Amino acid sequence: MSHEFKQLALRPELLDNLNSLGYQEMTDIQAACLPLALEGKDLIAQAKTGSGKTAAFALALLQRLNVERFRIQSLVLCPTRELADQVAKEIRRLARRVHNIKVLTLCGGMPIGPQIGSLEHGAHIVVGTPGRIQDHLRKGTLELGNIHSLVLDEADRMLDMGFADAISAILAECPGERQTQLYSATYPEGIEAISRQYQRDPQRITVSRTHSESNIAQQAYAVEGGEQEKIELSHHLLAKQQPSSCVIFCATKKQTVDIAQSLNEQGWYCLALHGDMEQRERDLSLLRFANGSATVLVATDVAARGLDVDTVELVINYDLPRDAEVYVHRIGRTGRAGRSGLAVSLVNDRQRRAMGDIEAYIGQDIEWAEPPRVEGMAWVDQRPEMITIGLDAGKKNKLRPGDILGALTGEAGIEGKYVGKINVLLFQSYVAVKRAVANKALKQLQAGKIKGRKIKVRKISRPNV
Repeated sequence: MSHEFKQLALRPELLDNLNSLGYQEMTDIQAACLPLALEGKDLIAQAKTGSGKTAAFALALLQRLNVERFRIQSLVLCPTRELADQVAKEIRRLARRVHNIKVLTLCGGMPIGPQIGSLEHGAHIVVGTPGRIQDHLRKGTLELGNIHSLVLDEADRMLDMGFADAISAILAECPGERQTQLYSATYPEGIEAISRQYQRDPQRITVSRTHSESNIAQQAYAVEGGEQEKIELSHHLLAKQQPSSCVIFCATKKQTVDIAQSLNEQGWYCLALHGDMEQRERDLSLLRFANGSATVLVATDVAARGLDVDTVELVINYDLPRDAEVYVHRIGRTGRAGRSGLAVSLVNDRQRRAMGDIEAYIGQDIEWAEPPRVEGMAWVDQRPEMITIGLDAGKKNKLRPGDILGALTGEAGIEGKYVGKINVLLFQSYVAVKRAVANKALKQLQAGKIKGRKIKVRKISRPNV
């Protein structure tokens, strides 16, 4: 079925411009979102970079805009300065035949003085990062009382970077009578919470499959020996699959420590997680695994309850759980957000009956596969993509994610695409950066000041066992 832009009730100048740009047919996300957005509906849409989502929300903003009313009428929030610049550029391109329109970018890592000057001259659309938007609201230099259109772009990434509180504070400053469009590549719990609180009867758009059990391949391996055979089998399985993230579930605290130590000695970057750890240690292990600076997490079921990671590629049931419902909960850690996942169970003779109970509970047979053996494998170097940097300051020091992001990306610093999750706790903060720029990031933070003062920083690069 044809989905042409000319079918939409857009202003003639917008349609003329789209035609001049060679935009004829809508992408899937545009065809799904634009008609609803043009009706003024709130949207929660699953869309990745490159899907055409920017044009989807930008055209709706521009259609509704009153250029003669020189007030800020639309706000687009983005996780990084690079994305904000890209979005603002696309909006200007789509609006080039709409006369006298002003689009302003407000991002951290840039001097705030010129931004204040630009705001004094007025604007129609503001595109910015949460931290810097909050700065302007505190200073009274930004007025959001005339907003009728709000967009949260890459909302899941903003939550990953620790901007949940900032987003809530900004949305509280906007009028209740407004259209809110929320675009996210995944649907973590935090996205659902924002939608429930700040959207009105949102239309949910998904153009690709989300998580279902059909995304998860399930296998069982027969184990004849004891613990050593299971550890070796886990090592071979990891070496064959090469996952960027894996959770190994086992029954006891001792097993988590023994397995993690053994795998670390063989070159895997592995963290243990069990109920006897202090809460601070548990939180840090979960944080480091979730931000991609550890490849393998070995955990008991009790300790893993707080685990919320969308990108687990492999789950290993080192021990089968007694309860079939727990099995379903475990394997549900993988295969999320439309991705495929693999769940493998190591089963000895005593657990055959438990395996049968699980198959009956889920209503399907689990494939019994030949255990993998990777030849010539003694030691691997499976360093994770990210490194965690710790800062000795947190919420009690008025530190915010935007302050850390600004310190990293400002003044010839690091591009935002190299910065991962930012977690600001009460007295400590943690930021994940790509391994390739970790040393530069460390030096950048050590050399500069955050909130006007020096903060002690350190690289957290060793496992916890």
